[in-house]
Amino acid sequence: MKRRNRDVESFSLSFLDCICCGFGAIILLLVLSEFGRPLVLEKSREDLEGQVLALRQQLEIIRGETDQLNRELKERIETLERERLRLAKLSGELTSIEGAFKTTKQEATVANIVESELVAAYQTLTAEMERLLKQRPSRPPTEAIGGIPVDSEYIIFIIDTSASMTRNHWDAAIRVVQEILDIYPRVKGLQVMDDEGKLMISTTRGRWINDSPAQRENIVNSMRRWRAFSNSSPVEGIIEAIRTYWSPDKKISLYVIGDEFTGDSIQQALDAVAAVNKRGKDGRRMVRIHAVGFPEGPGMPAFTNIRFSALMRLMCEQNDGTFVALTH
Repeated sequence: MKRRNRDVESFSLSFLDCICCGFGAIILLLVLSEFGRPLVLEKSREDLEGQVLALRQQLEIIRGETDQLNRELKERIETLERERLRLAKLSGELTSIEGAFKTTKQEATVANIVESELVAAYQTLTAEMERLLKQRPSRPPTEAIGGIPVDSEYIIFIIDTSASMTRNHWDAAIRVVQEILDIYPRVKGLQVMDDEGKLMISTTRGRWINDSPAQRENIVNSMRRWRAFSNSSPVEGIIEAIRTYWSPDKKISLYVIGDEFTGDSIQQALDAVAAVNKRGKDGRRMVRIHAVGFPEGPGMPAFTNIRFSALMRLMCEQNDGTFVALTH
């Protein structure tokens, strides 16, 4: 019995020794395997920190580019908005101009039909008829010839001296001046200025040219040589003529001769003249304003030609005068 117990104890101790040695070997293996792991972890941590830093730098770059793009986008949006507003404004102006052009063109077309008939009637006066007319002993002072009242004692010619006139209509303008002078056998005073108010004969500033056959011939000859700058707007000349030469004891007629109106507004031109050429107690304007226009250019009528006809037709109507349109 004692021997068997001793054998069992020996076996138990050997088994425990084996188990302990196995555990020790496992622990040793674990220790050996974990010895290099901290180095790997440290290297991995450093790599990750480098990647994070690189990503942060890229993020900052992207944020900067984003801010720049946002600023550019904002500027372009603002520019686009300004262009849209400008386009809307221009579109409105274009619509207004087109409407004004359409209305003016329609008015001018109707007016020119009537005016052409008036011109035709005026031009039917033959040399014999004019001779007989001059011989009439008692013509009423308010009688009209060719639709133009001839009751004035003083005449001022206001002539457009622009390139379009001198190039295309100057000979016709000289003939018009001669014909108008022929309508008036005798007047008390004459004057000739351009549409800006500058006198053709500068030595006569502030006074009237005495009427005589020699003076009339001198006026016509001076016109043939006359060249002056013009802005193709008769308003300045009309205002200068009224302010300088009007007098309550004188009956004055202005004769505007031109082909174009390049002013900003027909209504503004009418208002400017009406403010100077006021009506008296008898309802008549201070001076009569007549006009002779050339509504056709070298080719098709230009917009400025149509505007001149429309302006002067209305201005003559408002200022006790007559507008005549000539085609040649």
